[in-house]
Amino acid sequence: MLARVGQITRTLHESLRELGLDKALEKATHEIPDVRERLNYVARMTEQAAQRVLNATDAAIPLQERIDAGADEVLNGWRATLKAPFSEANYRDMATLTMQCLLDMRNDTSATKQQLLDIMMAQDFQDLTGQVIRKVTELAHGLEQQLVQLLLDYSPAEVKREVNSGLLNGPQINPANKSDVVADQSQVDDLLDSLGF
Repeated sequence: MLARVGQITRTLHESLRELGLDKALEKATHEIPDVRERLNYVARMTEQAAQRVLNATDAAIPLQERIDAGADEVLNGWRATLKAPFSEANYRDMATLTMQCLLDMRNDTSATKQQLLDIMMAQDFQDLTGQVIRKVTELAHGLEQQLVQLLLDYSPAEVKREVNSGLLNGPQINPANKSDVVADQSQVDDLLDSLGF
């Protein structure tokens, strides 16, 4: 019995080596810790960017409220001045108030512009994290394809007949003419269910 188990193990090992899956599995064991680090990096960069956006927004809101309040004060002051009988002193007061409000608005809009620039710069993480996410997705997709193909190659004959009736392998441009490939995730799930996994 021990010799038979050893022979089966040796046959499986040789089959995996012939298929190149031993290298794929070895590569996967080295890449999975790297994937965790990459995903942690994505989470960290996303969190930092979100914090920068929230901080810039918190700083910009009071500036915008001050601009709005100053505009209301000037508008209401001019309305009152225009309704009242002409007075040079009222016009001078309103001109002074308007000039001060315009100076304050210039300072507040400049500060708001800086906050908007900070928000825009916080989005630079997207390019970097997008690349990382694509690499992780490619790794996961490659491992899934290899495992599905291994299951297809070594499944019992009666299961293969059932599988070949409707499974298509990977996204195909013309899957209608092929009966031995998997087209979508639901078919991968069906394959795994049919094999008892």
